[in-house]
Amino acid sequence: MTHTDVEAGFHGVVSLLDGPLLLRGVGPDGSASLPVHRRLWNEPARTTVPQLIEMSWKIGLTGRGGAEFPFARKLQAAVESGKKRELVVNCSEGEPASAKDSSLMLSAPHLVLDGAQLLADALDIHHVHVAVPGERPSVVAAIRAAIGERDRGRKAVEYEMHTTSGGFVGGQSAAVLEMISGRDNLPVTSRTPSAYSGLRGRPTLLSNAETLAHLAAVSDLGPERYARWGTSADPGTRLLSISADGPGGLVLEAPHGVPLAEMLEFCGYDPARPLLVGGYHGTWLSPQQVTSCTLSPADLARFGARLGAGVLLPMLPGDCPLSYTASIVDYLAGQRAKRCGPCTNGLPALADACTRLPRVRSHREAASLVERIEQLTGLVTGRGACAHPDGTARLVNSMLETFSPEIGNHVDGFCTYE
Repeated sequence: MTHTDVEAGFHGVVSLLDGPLLLRGVGPDGSASLPVHRRLWNEPARTTVPQLIEMSWKIGLTGRGGAEFPFARKLQAAVESGKKRELVVNCSEGEPASAKDSSLMLSAPHLVLDGAQLLADALDIHHVHVAVPGERPSVVAAIRAAIGERDRGRKAVEYEMHTTSGGFVGGQSAAVLEMISGRDNLPVTSRTPSAYSGLRGRPTLLSNAETLAHLAAVSDLGPERYARWGTSADPGTRLLSISADGPGGLVLEAPHGVPLAEMLEFCGYDPARPLLVGGYHGTWLSPQQVTSCTLSPADLARFGARLGAGVLLPMLPGDCPLSYTASIVDYLAGQRAKRCGPCTNGLPALADACTRLPRVRSHREAASLVERIEQLTGLVTGRGACAHPDGTARLVNSMLETFSPEIGNHVDGFCTYE
């Protein structure tokens, strides 16, 4: 497996490994030009909406931006109204630990744009919006260059780029739609899914970059050839960001069904240590769970976890999971949109309590602090203008469940994992 170092423009260099499907052909030069792309992938053939829906169901395609909602269901919702529709390609990774969409746009941007072209042709859309990450200028430049290579004929799709203001919540779907509409790049309360009423009140298909790349791949290869990778229950592959929020981060493509332990060992990490799955809004797995789990949505669900945006954060030797979680919650509290009470008041209070937890020195103090944390996670869950408080609470509750014995160890002055 070869690799190339890609400058993602956010925190240095992330090593990108070539992969079997989306990242096939990624060479040492990281070439992303349209002529190189066309040697690997055919020009998208005109495909109807029913055909796209059928292919998406056959491979179980879900959104790869975090929500994991079935793509076919979202596409079906967008066509039910019969109104004029909008299409948004979301490349705006706001989470520091996620680099897979940026790496994809740096190495294979035309596969993403092929997916957008398929949808635009099927839905009779001529203007496509592309949300790009403002804090990652090299990605913005790569997307602009790729768009410049596309066909500019009379019937060609026109792409319009929109640059986010950065930050964790800037890539959230409602925040992206607010930005495209000319308002602040912040999430707002939205009770109607954008597939029914989004941009300008029209049905809006807002899809993550990786999701569209998979759509293009299955359209070109067909469901049967696509399913050569993965398992019968979970065909295909996933792009994964592994420790991309620090030095030595990796982005790789792995088939569904690969044992997590095997994949971590391949990347140079010890599988007998805790693993945070799903990123900063994710779920902790204990070492025992890591070694008995595969890269499978159904398998991860056994432990209450999901891949989300495909972020895996292994604990390094010397790391304390309580302190690490506290540092994430402190960061998340600073990333709030300040548009609702759970974010404005609840998350800072939760960050303060989590920061104090690793330093407790009596069992009574620990019990009181845990009770306070549980109270706060209950107060913020389900009450925010967006899902930011819910995701933060999920991370904290997972920490309490997975590392409950560690709290007592800290009272006694030691940490099992440090």
